[in-house]
Amino acid sequence: MSKIDHLALDGHALRLFLAVLEEGSVTGAATRLGVTQSAVSHNIRKLRRVLNDPLFVKSGRGIVATAHALSLREPARALLDAMKGFAQGADFDPAGANLSLVIAANDFQRDLLLPTLFRRLDQAVRQITLRVIPSDLPTPDMLREGRCDLLISPFPPGGGDIVQKRLLVDRYVALYDPRRRGPARTRKEYESARHVTVVYPDNERLGFDKRLSECGIRRDIAVSVPSFAGVPAFLRDTDMLATLPRL
Repeated sequence: MSKIDHLALDGHALRLFLAVLEEGSVTGAATRLGVTQSAVSHNIRKLRRVLNDPLFVKSGRGIVATAHALSLREPARALLDAMKGFAQGADFDPAGANLSLVIAANDFQRDLLLPTLFRRLDQAVRQITLRVIPSDLPTPDMLREGRCDLLISPFPPGGGDIVQKRLLVDRYVALYDPRRRGPARTRKEYESARHVTVVYPDNERLGFDKRLSECGIRRDIAVSVPSFAGVPAFLRDTDMLATLPRL
């Protein structure tokens, strides 16, 4: 085996390598990072030459990582973290900073918080580029694996290595179209109504919905949508209820 030329490695190639490893495809990695498929393929070919390993091989219509590629996952992440720390200066001057942030949030959190955040950052730094990705079922690994810089979640992630801050406190309320009905004033009225709720694409339900089930409150779920934004159109002009965060 030829000697590995470690000086030929670069951070962009390592980031693309990890994206392909996590997404399981060149197309998925390109979509996630906002680059072309040819750019991903070019950097993977470069790493193959440097590391003298195919890294990914065809399997049916997709690709699978080699054993050597899998063994490089954690070292690659460590290298990227070290490079990021090396590039950060001791002093941070917002007025001269070029920031590129990836934030994971659901559509409710996105619309409520992130436009204001972007406007404030846009005024404070030289240039800001913001990419918002769906949080789906949020986990601390999204941060640990570098898939996002900030994760907004109603449930604090576990782990002492995760810096956390409470952003807001909210409560759930029952929403309805007042042209078609009034509020459900009793449990019987609430349970007898038909309901609209949110069930995420990975089949994860709202925490509040789970707690209702645990308390023995049974509802007739007429419509399930994958995001909060989909609720109003189904609620309008009907006598259904939707129990959602007040904000």
